[in-house]
Amino acid sequence: MNRRIKILQLQLDYNVKRHDFADLAEQIVLSFDRDRYEFVSAFLCGRPQADEPASRAERSVYFDLTDGQLKGTRIMALRRLHRFCRDEQFDVVICHRFKPISMMLWLNRWLRIPACIGISHVMNDFERAQRRMQVRMLADRHWRFVGVSPAVRQALLDARSGFTPDNTVAITNAIDIERAEAAQLDRNRARSELGLPEDATVVGAIGRLVPVKGHAHLLRAFADVAPRFASAQLVIIGEGRERTALEALIRQLGLAARVRLPGNIPDALRYMRAFDVFAMPSLREGLGLALMEGMSGRLPVIGSDIPAMRDLVRGAGGTLVAPGDEPALAAALARWLGASPDERESGGRIASEYLQRNHSIADYRNAYRNLVDETLRLNLERAA
Repeated sequence: MNRRIKILQLQLDYNVKRHDFADLAEQIVLSFDRDRYEFVSAFLCGRPQADEPASRAERSVYFDLTDGQLKGTRIMALRRLHRFCRDEQFDVVICHRFKPISMMLWLNRWLRIPACIGISHVMNDFERAQRRMQVRMLADRHWRFVGVSPAVRQALLDARSGFTPDNTVAITNAIDIERAEAAQLDRNRARSELGLPEDATVVGAIGRLVPVKGHAHLLRAFADVAPRFASAQLVIIGEGRERTALEALIRQLGLAARVRLPGNIPDALRYMRAFDVFAMPSLREGLGLALMEGMSGRLPVIGSDIPAMRDLVRGAGGTLVAPGDEPALAAALARWLGASPDERESGGRIASEYLQRNHSIADYRNAYRNLVDETLRLNLERAA
């Protein structure tokens, strides 16, 4: 192929991070140099506002579709995407999450793009029978699928619907650790900006305020141990539909002076050093990128004993807790709140060293570049 290889990365929503060290779609963009590849980012919904970043891709495209246009049969959305891909003549398309994957599964029957990569970020993307049937019918030799952790890959294989050991791989999420550490505020400034006392012992969590993140369990577990640790504080950074219920629970538990919900803070990772311990009590996850961010802040971690997080927490020397098990979560909190500063520092160092060894951003980028190149090569050879 004499010309540059032309790649489309297709996402449902515009969600480009200001600091891309933990923006995994943008890290894929950075995997492909412009001398050999032409990279286009496309977003079915949304576009950046004046103060928001654009993708680092050579070109970005915004379809500005509404939620209604992406429901059901999505005829208009499919037509627009078909026309765009037909005119652009892509060699590779990389799809994130179910809807973009679904749309390209249908469209590539006619487009015949040589290499299609579908990335699944959560365990339950293909729980529905109709979704499994679509993959079984339409996933041909042009397709490869990625689970963002070994557990997500296994969930795809267990669906038994066109995902096979040959066409489905795990590429574990990663973060640019060096840049993530450089972006983090020092402890005093981070605490000052969050309004935290300098002498507090702080448990931190970052995640959407939705039931699956397990924040209600974390609050009840914290309420159980708070009387024993007078300096303990809990901060949960994020926003979502469960805010009202969580605020009511905080009042009910008498934790108004001990718990903060500062809302959605852009680049929340910058505040990681305000915490002494990082907790992620999710009931279900694809991998748990926020947990890796906590490890980059050199914090001891508490995480749920679920397939997507088990090896990560265990490797980091953290504490595993059965999802929703509030007494066990309280015991884990008590362990780290009662530890000495040196013990917490040692736990954080172990977590950071594990992250450095096992979740290198260079390995992540190489894995995607190799997957694209190999899939494209095989399918071009077969077509020759």
